[in-house]
Amino acid sequence: MTGRHAFEYALLRVVPRIERGEAFNAGVLLYCRPLDYLGARVHLDRHRLAALDPDADGVVIGRALDAVVAMCGAGRAEAARYSGPAGAEDRGRRFRRLTAPRSTIVQAGPVHTGLTADPKTELDRLLESLVLPLST
Repeated sequence: MTGRHAFEYALLRVVPRIERGEAFNAGVLLYCRPLDYLGARVHLDRHRLAALDPDADGVVIGRALDAVVAMCGAGRAEAARYSGPAGAEDRGRRFRRLTAPRSTIVQAGPVHTGLTADPKTELDRLLESLVLPLST
């Protein structure tokens, strides 16, 4: 890949108790239209989850995050297995659907933009800098 291409990304947040509005970052979605790339990386920090809601079901929340990853990385036919007709949409529409505002435990934050020559590497960089716990 030569040159840099525009991309869009959004953080995936876990909001274990919607009524409280407390959240923590648990993943990143990245869409690069010029390269027809849609990907997601997730990391569920169970200590943060327990701090916000000790009764939250980490297994169920982890499955929801994993489903987002699968839907992003899959081709249309495979993605349709996860979400029916919505999964069969092109990558841009899937990104828009995943980043639409909703009141669920797993939510996407606002969409941001950038430039990259390698969306997979950029996705890993965003996960490390915005989601993974800081090294001490």
